[in-house]
Amino acid sequence: MMGDTEMKPSVEVIVCASMNNSSPNNHTDITKPSHAQFPILTKLHAGCFFVCLSFGAQALLWKSLSKHNKDSQTLWHGFNLMPSIAFLLLWCVALLTAATLSLLYVLKCIFHFDTAKEEFSHHIGVNCMYAPWISWLLMLQSAPMIVRTTSYYQLLCLASSFVILLLDIKLYGQWFTTKKRFLSIVANPVSQVSVIGNLVSAQVIAEIGWKESAVLMFSLGLVYYLIIFITLYQRLTSGNQFPTVLRPAYFLFFAAPSVASLAWKSISGAFVTPSKMLLFLSLFLFMSQACRPALFKKSMKRLNVTWWVYSFPLTFLGLACAEYAQEVKSTMASWLMLVICMVSVLVFIGLIIITVLKIERLLHKNALIMS
Repeated sequence: MMGDTEMKPSVEVIVCASMNNSSPNNHTDITKPSHAQFPILTKLHAGCFFVCLSFGAQALLWKSLSKHNKDSQTLWHGFNLMPSIAFLLLWCVALLTAATLSLLYVLKCIFHFDTAKEEFSHHIGVNCMYAPWISWLLMLQSAPMIVRTTSYYQLLCLASSFVILLLDIKLYGQWFTTKKRFLSIVANPVSQVSVIGNLVSAQVIAEIGWKESAVLMFSLGLVYYLIIFITLYQRLTSGNQFPTVLRPAYFLFFAAPSVASLAWKSISGAFVTPSKMLLFLSLFLFMSQACRPALFKKSMKRLNVTWWVYSFPLTFLGLACAEYAQEVKSTMASWLMLVICMVSVLVFIGLIIITVLKIERLLHKNALIMS
């Protein structure tokens, strides 16, 4: 009996200790694999859709140039060297990229809703929420086998545009109603992604015949581009500093007027004076940044997804220059189109090569958009 009474406390202590030691381990074993099992979901953010934007815009450029190949001008015939199979392959790769990233981001919203919500509340990350919908609009525009008069094409375009309008109501509304979200506090170059979303939507809606709705989206995009542009010009030095790694987003300054010129061309039916004015503004802003390479030097030290922001603004500028050259039919305009389009294609190909060679480094980086 004495032996039994002496053994009971020791047994109880051992059991309690094992329970105390095992429960934290069991807790960590349960919680950690959910993050370690899909590490790419925690690294993924809406800024990754800049890659889809670049692919979609480049496919649209190739489609536009191949359509203009029928023109009699000599410089246009140079693009006959691009076979139709190359354009089809580019569009298929763009579709695969957009579909893959969209699926992964949906999974992130399901399994890591808190991080997606945090991104939606971030003053830089929320602007990137427009990128997936812009990408799909560009995919629809550049599709080689879809007829724009079909009902399902129009339905997909209107659905994406409606989501962009809902994001406008959320984002633009809080810029002048929420004290901590005033535009003077949260304005940054990435804010222009929302403007590009409205303008691309206006162009697509105009092409399917909904001119009044296109004017609505164009008005929202143009007005807020002017507001953001003026706010960033008047920014105080004591305001929020823009991260150095995100400096490629300064290329968005000339992307918005380029898309605006294309949108107004679709609304009016011709590349008239307002479209030309917007194109000239875009060219001026492009030259003002191209003459300052030191501004982007620090952001080029290590590969990150924001490098892709260099691509699609140049592609939009090339598209606008192509429409301008088609309208005025002058040699100078054709040479301008040729130079801008070639630079756009070379930058796009260079980014593909760099990304493929250093894909592991890109996947292991945290969301710099949230920095």
